[in-house]
Amino acid sequence: MNAPAERIDVIIVGAGLSGIGAAWHLQQQCPGLDYRILEARDAIGGTWDLFRYPGIRSDSDMHTLGYKFRPWRDGKAIADGPAIRAYVRDTAREGGIDCHIRFRQRLREAHWDSAAAEWRLLIEEGDAGSTRELRTGFLLMCAGYYRYDRAHTPDYPGREAYRGTFIHPQFWPEDLDYRGKRVVVIGSGATAMTLVPALAEQAQEVVMLQRSPTWVISRPARDRLANALRALLPDTLAYALTRWKNTALQQWFYHRSRVAPGKVGRVLLRRVRRALGPDYDVERHFTPSYDPWDQRLCLVPDGDLFDALKSGRARVVTDTIERFTENGIRLASGDELPADIIVSATGLEVEVLGGVAFSVDGEPVDFARSWTYKGIMCSGVPNLVSVFGYINASWTLRADLTAEWTCRLLNYLREHDLAVATPTLPAALADMPDRDWIDDFSPGYLRRVMHRFPRQGDHAPWVNPQDYRADRKLFLEAPIDDGALVFSGAGCGKHRAA
Repeated sequence: MNAPAERIDVIIVGAGLSGIGAAWHLQQQCPGLDYRILEARDAIGGTWDLFRYPGIRSDSDMHTLGYKFRPWRDGKAIADGPAIRAYVRDTAREGGIDCHIRFRQRLREAHWDSAAAEWRLLIEEGDAGSTRELRTGFLLMCAGYYRYDRAHTPDYPGREAYRGTFIHPQFWPEDLDYRGKRVVVIGSGATAMTLVPALAEQAQEVVMLQRSPTWVISRPARDRLANALRALLPDTLAYALTRWKNTALQQWFYHRSRVAPGKVGRVLLRRVRRALGPDYDVERHFTPSYDPWDQRLCLVPDGDLFDALKSGRARVVTDTIERFTENGIRLASGDELPADIIVSATGLEVEVLGGVAFSVDGEPVDFARSWTYKGIMCSGVPNLVSVFGYINASWTLRADLTAEWTCRLLNYLREHDLAVATPTLPAALADMPDRDWIDDFSPGYLRRVMHRFPRQGDHAPWVNPQDYRADRKLFLEAPIDDGALVFSGAGCGKHRAA
């Protein structure tokens, strides 16, 4: 007879930026609860360990992308990938979190059993495909939002004819030698704008081939005020002040972009023209057809992309691809771009909650038919929280808030001798207008899959807010027993939200 599966109080899925942060909060705010982190890969760091392409860096300052509880002490606020990876790993080591991580453990299925008030998890171990079962009372998904094993690559006509090297940044070969080579980077997002100046340092020529322009903003890689404060004040105080300042600036700029997009756009274009000079065709190559923050702005630290363009080591081509040829790309205009290497920086393949198959009491969960609760839980799905950061600010700001709210919920359950919290939509709101889970944001990588995500309504907490100041109240001050969560289990099954 098989022994019963091991039971853990809380399972965290993912040992990246969000998962390590969640574990830290759990240790500090919920002492006595045992937890484990399941990591599908063999390293800490998530995105910052997976991506290894040249120039990989943050597009948010590290005083807000860093954790609330652990100051960022490096002089560069816009940090490179290795520095961020070290920061996450050091956090795990200093907090003793690394002892709770089990590597090469991929969550494939999660089945909620109401009678036992627990999740039964099917875990795939290593590469052999062997599986085992774990049980947990609470599941915290910190697996990110995109597939690690597959990226978005368009079906380029004629790709099979191309004789050069074709790669996606998500799978950058460690031994790729691009010195003296002609490189075409397809795309105009953050990855492309990071790659181009980095590749241009050694390549013969780098072309950023874009179908349409993206809004760009340049900022210094070093935050002079932050570094000055750190020289005068204790680290924690200097960090808190800088974090407050940068968060306020992010929110102010986003708000201005929503209420006065034309004015903000003119300011951004004026700065690009100043950086590139009067002879550069900013209208063609850097003037998008959409408003600022309809899609995420691309950050250019210290103007590195502009420097590469002015030096002649790189250039931007705005055109569409007719087909690949043996030696490069033929454009719709008739021009040809010779290329020894083509990089398809064309985005991610987004998946819902790590691609895990969920069920509740034997019924498969279709998240597209559920309502989101605060953007972190789903109606009808008990004891499941998922971390998804901001699209208009630094990811970790919301990851921290989500982890803190989860700790509040777990403590509430323990204090009231309860086991289960289920977001339950009142009948009176069943016909409320629904919106996309992320509204008023149009990048292709999200538009392609938004129909698979939960819906949001027009009544809190059935919304997915993207406002840090409002979220602080919603997550840290609003009562746990808010009328939307139904509580049950343990010794007080009759208790429920009023």
